[in-house]
Amino acid sequence: MNPITKNPTRATPVEWILLSARWVFVSVGVIALGYVAFATLDARLFQARAKHALDGQVQTQQEPGVSSPLAPAKEGDVLGRIDIPRLGLSVAILKGTSSRILRLGAGHIAGTALPGEPGNSGIAGHRDTFFRPLKDIQQNDQIQVQTATGVSRYQVDWFKIVGPRDIDVLAPSSESTLTLVTCYPFYYVGPAPKRFVVHAIKL
Repeated sequence: MNPITKNPTRATPVEWILLSARWVFVSVGVIALGYVAFATLDARLFQARAKHALDGQVQTQQEPGVSSPLAPAKEGDVLGRIDIPRLGLSVAILKGTSSRILRLGAGHIAGTALPGEPGNSGIAGHRDTFFRPLKDIQQNDQIQVQTATGVSRYQVDWFKIVGPRDIDVLAPSSESTLTLVTCYPFYYVGPAPKRFVVHAIKL
């Protein structure tokens, strides 16, 4: 008669817990990677659509006899595009700074001048996506802003790190200026404690 032995395939409660935890972590990782892939693809597709929409606005304004002002922009509408050639940065500027808008592009900060217009125009962007190249910004770098009514060119005169409540950098200006704002440090894990600000003057 064979002796009764323990079934080697039967897991102990601790083993079941560890196995379940492993599957939970794997599932969370797969979901997180899937979300990142979806968000990246969604942003790229949106940027392509935004470029097409801006090109259409420019073409319409250049048609003979077109002199009527553009309709007031709504939250999320394309206002223009910002390019910093040396950094390879090119991104659509949208109206507003909600989390969804900043996931899709750069956002125009309410209360500041519209892109390309007189005054201080404030533009915000995420440090881990579209505005990541700002970490390599240098004084005198050229910035171009394309809107439906034309192209404005700026030159960086300073950049600095400020606290999240330091809104003086967005104060109105008698000059035509551009202020870019993103979180800092660039590689900080979690909500970043400071802000990186780039200021440029219209040429």
